[in-house]
Amino acid sequence: MAFIRPTRAEIIDRIRADMVTEGLSAAGLRRSVEGVLAWVLGTALHLAYGFLDWIWRQRFVTLADAEFLEILHGGPWGVARKAATYAGGPATIPGINGSIMLPGMLVRRADGVDYQITAEAVAAGGVASVTLAALLPGAAGNAAAGTPLSLVSPVAGFQSAGSVAAPGLTGGADQEDPESYRARILRRMQEPPHGGAGADYVTWALEVPGVTRAWVYPEAMGPGTVTVRFMMDEVRASQNGIPQGAFDPGTGTYAGDLAAVYGYIDERDADGNSIRRPTTAELFVVAPIPVPLEIEISGLNPATQAVRDAVEAEIRDLLRREAKPGITILLSHIREAISIAAGENDHALVQPAANVAHGIGEIAVPGEITWS
Repeated sequence: MAFIRPTRAEIIDRIRADMVTEGLSAAGLRRSVEGVLAWVLGTALHLAYGFLDWIWRQRFVTLADAEFLEILHGGPWGVARKAATYAGGPATIPGINGSIMLPGMLVRRADGVDYQITAEAVAAGGVASVTLAALLPGAAGNAAAGTPLSLVSPVAGFQSAGSVAAPGLTGGADQEDPESYRARILRRMQEPPHGGAGADYVTWALEVPGVTRAWVYPEAMGPGTVTVRFMMDEVRASQNGIPQGAFDPGTGTYAGDLAAVYGYIDERDADGNSIRRPTTAELFVVAPIPVPLEIEISGLNPATQAVRDAVEAEIRDLLRREAKPGITILLSHIREAISIAAGENDHALVQPAANVAHGIGEIAVPGEITWS
């Protein structure tokens, strides 16, 4: 039988009853010394019950607080919480040809986020191409190409204003949130390593900072191959979570987000031996192909902006939970997502009119919602 924690009032009543039983009849009186004493002892005991309840919760990975997820659960299972990473990338600063920009110089975004120049750059063609690294970790350091920047301190030969160059400042990810970390610990408990089985590749991909979803496809590129597709929903929110980067067939190397995942799964020791994956399989890391899910909704009731925003949020949540490369998004699930939006009373789904199928490697991402 489960233990039911008593309320503070129940504890106080029990103490008063015990006192009366032991001959302290005044304990039943509200303003007696014994009655006040019962109230004080009951309150203290209620706090003790609360502390014991909190300790009990920390012993279970499904209930533990974030701090104790690492100490009591992630650590013993060898699952480290993903730390925040620093954004970085190229920028341009106009200047007189031959002027030198030294490493360590600071540039600032309009909202106060600072970046440090990591290598010496010489102006040519009226501009210096510099490489920046964010001073603070996290997704807040990411910036799209064209974002204005300014020098924190004047530098001889350079204008004070510059901008982020393509493909932007990328790679910044916040520290892994507790629920994502909890899910990875549970995954490690439920899917122990199997020496390179499909589940192992998913586990390794999810260990890379910024990766939120991953899938593995054995022999998709032919016999003896393993293909990993993944998403970065938080870091690449502006690209609907699609990782950036490409594979160069000429050099056989990856770039951007693909390089980070490939490099982690294929990491080697000083002797060139693989640390994680078996070398018998040929590894491919591929970004899913985004296919916007276009939706038309008629007769939304009430047709307020708040309800429309709620519908959009539910559609995004549906795709975050269910969208995978190559799967079909069920029409009934789309209708359900719209119906459970806060404030929605009625609607008619015009488009799509049937389940939405996707080809190999294609994944549904939020598209335009038309209101009619």
